Amino acid sequence: MFSIHTRQVFARATLPILILFAVALVLLGLVRRPVVDGARLQATDILAPAYQALVLPQTKLRDWLVDLRGATDLARENSRLRDENRALRHWYDVAVALAAENGRLKNSLHWIPESIPQYVTGRVTRDDGGPYSRAVLLDVGSGHQVHMGDVALDSSGLLGRVTEVGPHTVRVLLINDDASRIPVTLAASHGDAIMAGDDTDTPRLIYYPQDHHPIEGERVETRGQSAMPAGLPIGTVHYLAPNRPVVMPDADLRRLDIVRVFDYGDDGGQAPDAPGRVKIRRPPSEPALPGGLSFPKLPGMSEPLGKGGQ
Repeated sequence: MFSIHTRQVFARATLPILILFAVALVLLGLVRRPVVDGARLQATDILAPAYQALVLPQTKLRDWLVDLRGATDLARENSRLRDENRALRHWYDVAVALAAENGRLKNSLHWIPESIPQYVTGRVTRDDGGPYSRAVLLDVGSGHQVHMGDVALDSSGLLGRVTEVGPHTVRVLLINDDASRIPVTLAASHGDAIMAGDDTDTPRLIYYPQDHHPIEGERVETRGQSAMPAGLPIGTVHYLAPNRPVVMPDADLRRLDIVRVFDYGDDGGQAPDAPGRVKIRRPPSEPALPGGLSFPKLPGMSEPLGKGGQ
């Protein structure tokens, strides 16, 4: 159609023409930006179906490979689920049997069920002040029944105790504050200790028996004194260094949102006051001689000897 010379001229002129066209588009974009943006959007809308048509085989191939991989793993996943279901069924039967046995034992012992504590749910607000460095404010609304010493928990475990009560908010002293001291029980070693806050994320364990050292990883629970009931989960034991056990709290004390405040009562399971040893006053009685003999009456005395405190 064209001669060889003409084709060579077109070949040599193609690159300069494209460069000039690109420069013209750049200049047009600088001068008439809305026109260029509109043209680009129209071109995108026109080419979108073509792009989807080109990508469709790749998408279908990827989905097919995923389905094929899932089909090959289906047998193994089915076997795992069957084993897990069998184990869950076993533990369900064990739980039902233990619940029935527990009920029979409680009936035979005339067990008195524990009262369900009252609780109030509040949202944590920012606490910039106050006498404590590790404390939070809870917005519990008006008309609440929160008292000093009530226990604060979240979905994971113990958080602290209420130290200040206001009309709409209460302040909770967290377990890692330097002023916090909580009696705890070590579940595995069966020892008692005091969990003391030190303004870090891991409260220390102090005053534990020397023959019952805390065990790494064992559970830590409340011991049950004052208004703090026994058995509330706190965390696990961890050794930062030899002879330096700390508690890794179950609750994330840095990210608190919804907190429940429980009222377990003021007695906390304490024994009632006992009268103690009281000296009993006995009425005065006449002293007696062995054999049932009485004291002789001396001349000039109105009463026998030994009567009237003689």
